[in-house]
Amino acid sequence: MNDKLKDFGGFVRRNKRLTAAVIAIAVLLGVPWLINNPAIIGASATKRELPIYSVARDNKCASLTFDAAWGNEDTQDLIDILERYNIKATFFIVGDWVVKYPESVKALHDAGHDVMSHSDDHAHFTKLSESQIVENLTTCNDKIEKITGVKPTLFRCPYGEYDDNVIKTVNSIGMTAIQWDVDSLDWKGISASEITQRVVSRVVSGSIVLFHNAAEHTPEALPSIIEALIKDGYELVPVTELLLTGEYEIDHTGKQYKP
Repeated sequence: MNDKLKDFGGFVRRNKRLTAAVIAIAVLLGVPWLINNPAIIGASATKRELPIYSVARDNKCASLTFDAAWGNEDTQDLIDILERYNIKATFFIVGDWVVKYPESVKALHDAGHDVMSHSDDHAHFTKLSESQIVENLTTCNDKIEKITGVKPTLFRCPYGEYDDNVIKTVNSIGMTAIQWDVDSLDWKGISASEITQRVVSRVVSGSIVLFHNAAEHTPEALPSIIEALIKDGYELVPVTELLLTGEYEIDHTGKQYKP
């Protein structure tokens, strides 16, 4: 989240009468990142259901995550780079992608990475009913489990879109929705140096970083990102190891913490 957005979120929180108007405008304009952004959510008078954006950790650790929905041209490159540094990551994959590239799903699992759900067909989940969400998630989970032997426990909402119904439904079937607090913007086609600068300058302890499989410059940027974070004392772990276990709460920014 950049400084201007933080300032805007703070302004809205200090001026609660504007919150409803801001959200209404965001809905009309179709701006999901604004509707769902924790800076704006925190201004709401009513408690919303949130995915986990980051984790309150005492030690310096973070997670690298990759969404796989479209192409497959660099999957093996990513696996090779991560293996070179002995890093395990989390891949959120779409069911349709599983069907197209089952060998890549197996390769990710065999390499020790988390293989988790990104929905079955990259649908807009806020437009689905509870039963449709359950069916969508179950279908994707079954496809992944058939190849890996492991049923996914984590889910990333397509487009980063969610509402109370989405999160409650995900939770109801024993899954946990995972967002991110550091966006590499690799999907925009920005240069490797820009991706590196964005990520390295924004990661803090407990961060979840968003990358995309088949993004143009991610394989080029990844080694420098990993090296910089390791040099700074970070341990890079899959999301399943980053998350807190047992009883926990999620604050208004989406940070998971022990009460």
